[in-house]
Amino acid sequence: MLNIEELLSRITVNPKVMLGKPTIRGMRITVDQILRALAGGVSEQELLQEYPELEKEDFQAVFAYATHLVDEEQVFPVGMSA
Repeated sequence: MLNIEELLSRITVNPKVMLGKPTIRGMRITVDQILRALAGGVSEQELLQEYPELEKEDFQAVFAYATHLVDEEQVFPVGMSA
């Protein structure tokens, strides 16, 4: 099992690849592609068949990356006027 830093290192950002969107290991497979597919009901197994270059740890990396983004999110209360 990889630690968080190792997982996050699988997510790369390169302005020359997929317009700088976060990708998996520099491939032309973006984090949002994987998240959208999973949210749409596509299983990890189906994605592994469709993208044989993916590895099981890549899914963990996508989840770790998304978790990191949500963890960094700041929420500021907005006053409600009655």
